[in-house]
Amino acid sequence: MSLGSKVRMNRLFNQGKCLDVAIDHGIANEPDFLIGLEDIAQVMQHLVAAQPDAIQVNFGQADLLQGLQQRQKPALVMRTDVGNAYNAARHREMWAVLHNPEEPILAALQMDAAAVVVNLYLIPDEPGIFRQCVENIGRLRHVCDRYSMPLMVEPLVMAPAGQGAAYGSLGDVEKMVPLVRLARELGADIIKADPTERVEDFHRIVEAARCPTLVRGGGKGELSAVLDKSAALMAQGASGMVYGRNVYQHSNPSRVVCALMAIIHQGASGQQALEIYQQG
Repeated sequence: MSLGSKVRMNRLFNQGKCLDVAIDHGIANEPDFLIGLEDIAQVMQHLVAAQPDAIQVNFGQADLLQGLQQRQKPALVMRTDVGNAYNAARHREMWAVLHNPEEPILAALQMDAAAVVVNLYLIPDEPGIFRQCVENIGRLRHVCDRYSMPLMVEPLVMAPAGQGAAYGSLGDVEKMVPLVRLARELGADIIKADPTERVEDFHRIVEAARCPTLVRGGGKGELSAVLDKSAALMAQGASGMVYGRNVYQHSNPSRVVCALMAIIHQGASGQQALEIYQQG
């Protein structure tokens, strides 16, 4: 890793740990994802005040973070791709493309991002979207090397149509490990992975990644269970979390950030983190 990439990684990770709050959900074109994000400018203000390590957005909302006239603020993680894998209805054609295929990290450089993120979808009977994702990662890896930008890859094992949500992700460790390994083989500097169905299996994801591994939050869960699971995943070797709906769809997102930061950076238990949340 180049010195420039290390500089950006140091902005993203505090002593090797990171809470990245994702509010890039508008790109999914799915109404349920926008509950709690209706006034995204106000959400951003509250999150910045809570001081997670990073906030993840798309280019069109990055100004809400980087336009703030203050020195101490979370690092920016910018998403680079858009697709239709999260919609409730099954599509005849699945696709995932980079926002700007000609200069895919130009916006991230302009907005002083600390890292960029891209998906790697594995969907049954949909080889086309898988190929597109591999091509996206290859294009990004080339320009990330040129401009010293850390690359976060999000390998997702998706459910077949008819199993739960149209394309809900799965925590099947036997399918996740090869996909995480592929993401690393393609050049990921950071892995963002689903939790495994059995928390005690997550160390296998960390071992396959061989780089900082952040846990993807997915849909909103009951808070005490989310905090307990987060603490258990940290014990399995996770470097932190990338949580969106499990932050911004709760009644007090700022206190959720405080609770998660205690787990990630202070080794708090789920119960201790819940007490921190309740103190707000």
